Amino acid sequence: MKFFTALDRYIFRLVLMPMLAIFLLAASLLVLDKMLRLFDFVATEGGPVGVVFKMLGNMLPEYASLAIPLGLMLGILLAFRKLATSSELDVMRAVGLSYTRMLRVPYLITLVMVAINFANVGYLQPLARYAYEQLNYELKSGALGASIKVGEFTSLKDRIALRIDESQDDGRRLMGIFARVANSKGQVLSISAREGRFLALKGSPDTIILRLEQGQIIQDEPGQDSRVLAFTRHDLPIDLPEIEKFRQRGGAAREYLLPELMKLGWNDNQPQEGRVSSQANFSYRMVEVVMMLLLPLLAVALAIPPKRSTSALGLFVSIVMIVAYHKVNQYANDVASLGRINPILGLWGPFIVFAAIILWMYWRVAYVPGGQAIGWLEKAADSISKRFKSLLRRQRRGPMLPKPADHS
Repeated sequence: MKFFTALDRYIFRLVLMPMLAIFLLAASLLVLDKMLRLFDFVATEGGPVGVVFKMLGNMLPEYASLAIPLGLMLGILLAFRKLATSSELDVMRAVGLSYTRMLRVPYLITLVMVAINFANVGYLQPLARYAYEQLNYELKSGALGASIKVGEFTSLKDRIALRIDESQDDGRRLMGIFARVANSKGQVLSISAREGRFLALKGSPDTIILRLEQGQIIQDEPGQDSRVLAFTRHDLPIDLPEIEKFRQRGGAAREYLLPELMKLGWNDNQPQEGRVSSQANFSYRMVEVVMMLLLPLLAVALAIPPKRSTSALGLFVSIVMIVAYHKVNQYANDVASLGRINPILGLWGPFIVFAAIILWMYWRVAYVPGGQAIGWLEKAADSISKRFKSLLRRQRRGPMLPKPADHS
């Protein structure tokens, strides 16, 4: 007997395409939401636009930890919903195929996605998070070459104040330049120029040259008259500020790999606060991965609408359940990291409750004749829908007028 039959291949095709499409859609929506805020942040800091895409790339593993389970569950749900609404599922059940047998291929896909998500949350996500924080730090500190803001005074090394009126050629050409340079002896140079550009200085990476053209210099010294000098070209050396190196990886629990979290969380030589935070983050990552093993059961339980119905309420409920469970885990992780609750109780407790609900829902659909996981919710939604439609019909007809009396 073949392990992978024609039926298995058919279910595989039904699951795969929606799963990939929803994964890409969910990841894209999360990225777009973050992209707008990053563009605003980078523009405020005056950094290069390219850093936005680097930061988004480092956020993808974090978004994937939610998009992967969501895509997996909705892919299976939509596949079984199609089988149910087209009556193919009834035929399969009539020839003796159980839901457990039909879930063979979905569970093979689930095991692959579990392995991918485990590698993501255990190894890729911590490294990407550290890279994101490093880019964020370098952007704020100016290590990424933050540009001079147009129309604002920018201080360099606390001795140079620089202002420009216009920037052209992506910042390579500056127009309407004013600079004020002071030294320790009290001498002050006020420099104005029509245009200028920054040049690198070979052999001295900590200094750049601001080449000015068509301007004048006003020199003020204590106890002496001011002197004015016109120039065609003048080179102004600028010392770049020293930038402190970014910290080593591990400034937060979510930057540690899973083996590192295990060593820190169960090491009596570590401080209590660090051990609790590591244990909470380790449990958070594990429940997010283990929870995926229940998703095929949840998908089947919510995929099958009542007879003679095409209700998509199960699709909505499935999304709410997954997102709500994800947010509960995030909150429990934050609270457990502060030591307010036990990490095992705070994170594995909701998992046990969630698992019990899913197993009960699947048992209702698979083993109770005519059973529905959310039958009561389907009835309530159907009743509300009928009342709403009735109200709309009454409004279209207008108010009912009384019949005229018969005087004959």
